[in-house]
Amino acid sequence: MYIQKIKLQNFRNYDFEEIELYKGTNIFFGDNAQGKTNILEAIFISSLGKSFRTNKEKELIKENKENAKIEIEFVKEKRTEKIKLDIADKKVFSVNEIILKKTSEIVGKINIVLFTPEDINILKNEPIKRRRFLNIMISQLRPLYIHLLSQYNKILEQRNNYLKQIKYENKNRSNLEIWDEQLINIGMKIFNYRKEFIEKINEKIKKIHLDTTENKEKIEIKYKSNVISEEEYRRKIKIKQEDDIQKGYTSIGIHRDDFEIYINKKDVSVFGSQGQQRSSIISLKLAEAEVIYDEKEDYPILLLDDFMSELDKKRVKGFIKRIKDNQVLITCTDKFDIDNMVYNVYKVEKANVERMK
Repeated sequence: MYIQKIKLQNFRNYDFEEIELYKGTNIFFGDNAQGKTNILEAIFISSLGKSFRTNKEKELIKENKENAKIEIEFVKEKRTEKIKLDIADKKVFSVNEIILKKTSEIVGKINIVLFTPEDINILKNEPIKRRRFLNIMISQLRPLYIHLLSQYNKILEQRNNYLKQIKYENKNRSNLEIWDEQLINIGMKIFNYRKEFIEKINEKIKKIHLDTTENKEKIEIKYKSNVISEEEYRRKIKIKQEDDIQKGYTSIGIHRDDFEIYINKKDVSVFGSQGQQRSSIISLKLAEAEVIYDEKEDYPILLLDDFMSELDKKRVKGFIKRIKDNQVLITCTDKFDIDNMVYNVYKVEKANVERMK
């Protein structure tokens, strides 16, 4: 899988730009705030239906314009396909000129793995960041997963509302069982998906990290959930019922799942050095790419934003060599060379993209 061409119109700081890509590595360099990351963002939105930088459509549209357009021409299984996105008050996607009824239908058409400097926060910040990482990866590979997540979140909201009604309006407590059973049923399906894919990532990441650390560091991911079986789920949610009523929210369920990364049996978020934390995230992203390949039998497209700010040139070249079969888009502030590789280089200045090589 690879992208042949990107067209942007009134997107972020672009008036109109058409970019032809090499099916291997593509390097976009230039000063900050010139439009490099906007190119990756356009691909990300066209692949997953939403931005990794904002939830507001208006921020995607160039100032003083009413709408924006993105067009992605890509090759998948030796067929050329096209995704179009119109952004105004809402987003409208089409694939090969057929308008999609739901935004979620776009997920999985183009498989991607994104690396940004902020990804270090996957380790350091709250569990929602780590759940988001899992949700993005699994959604690309299991279309049903998106539907299950949506269902779960709706039921969770309804249960939380009813908890407040019990407390303030003296509603019947026995009706909570309606929401409890639905949460348990859908929650266990989501749990099983997450467990499956963490096991797949673990299988990949162990070898990747041993190779990149010259067999010095053993890495492992541990899935943390307060429910591991249907029986336990039901027991815990009943035990916590009174607390939930008083607090007005549901304290038990897969919406509180998390995972931790260990190096040599120590939690890397607590005991790991900055270098170990950074290398852990790189190994995690490489493992994600390999899992996607195993599932799809096709290499995902890698989007590496502001790559040089996080890695020295030696690490960058080692990373690139490891993903030589993928199409790669790299943004950086300075032009750099990769020995013994064919690649395209683009200079980005004031939303103008010029191919240099």
